[in-house]
Amino acid sequence: MTELPDRRLLLVHAHPDDESINNGATMARYAAEGAHVTLVTCTLGERGEVIPPELGHLSGAALGGHRLGELREAMRALGVTDFRLLGGAGRYCDSGMMGLPDNDDPGCFWQADVDQAAGLLAEVILEIRPQVLVTYDDDGGYGHPDHIQAHRVAMRAVELAAERGWDVPKVYWNRVPRSVAEESFARLDDDLPGLPFEKAAVVGDVPGVVADEQVTTEIDGTAHAAAKAAAMRAHATQITVAEPYFVLSNELAQPLLTTEYYELARGERPEERESDLFAGIGEAP
Repeated sequence: MTELPDRRLLLVHAHPDDESINNGATMARYAAEGAHVTLVTCTLGERGEVIPPELGHLSGAALGGHRLGELREAMRALGVTDFRLLGGAGRYCDSGMMGLPDNDDPGCFWQADVDQAAGLLAEVILEIRPQVLVTYDDDGGYGHPDHIQAHRVAMRAVELAAERGWDVPKVYWNRVPRSVAEESFARLDDDLPGLPFEKAAVVGDVPGVVADEQVTTEIDGTAHAAAKAAAMRAHATQITVAEPYFVLSNELAQPLLTTEYYELARGERPEERESDLFAGIGEAP
C-alpha cells in the first residue's frame, strides 16, 4: 500500500452534494495543503428531486448514475481523488424523506443493518487510518433518515475500528453557529432583490444550526470559495448557485458559507475555538 500523508481526513455523507454544501471549503483547503482527504458517500441519492427541467426525466437508478458523475466533477473541483461509495455502487439506495413509504424499501440505507454497514466503513478506517472523521449529529442535521443513519454507521464504525487497532482521535459533527446563520440571512434579505431567486429560506431551514458555544472548531475556507462553489455547481440536479447564495429544489435561497464550523464530538474538547481539525494531533507513528 502507498504510504499516506501524515494528516488524513475522512468524511462520511449520505448523498452526493452533501459533502460540497457542508464541507466543500474544508475539503478543498486540506487537499490543497497536502492532507489525504477521503469521502465515503452512503447512497447515490436516487430519490432526490431534480431541478433542471431538461434533466427531469431522470429517476431511480438513472438518476443515481447521473449523480455519481456529478460527484466525480465535484471532487475534481475540490482536488479530492479518494472518494468511495459505502459497500460499492448500489449497495444502499436513497431512503427518501422521513415518513414516506420509500423508508420501507428493504434495499434503502435506512433499513440497513447498522453493524453490517459500519463494518464496511470500518474497513475504510483501518485502511486510511484517519486522525479526523467528519459526519452529522444524531439527528442527521435536519432529520433525514439517510443522514441519521450515516451518523449511526459512522459512530459505530469508529468503535469497530478501535477494537481492531485504529482509534480515530477526533470525530466532528457538522455545525453552523446561530449568530453566523442569522447574520448571513440578514445579508441575504438585503441582497435578495438582485438575485435570480424569488424567496429566501430561514435560519430554521439550515441543518446543524446550534448555539455558538456548542461550536468548537472554525475552518476558514475563504481562499477556496471558488472551489466550493464549483463543486456545488457540479451537482446540477440538486443545486443552483448564484454566489454567495444557492437554492435546492425548494427554490429558497440560503447563504453559501465558506467558513465552515464543527463540534468536536469525540476527543478532548478545546478550551478555545480551534482553527484546524488536526489541532493537537502530532505526526502519525
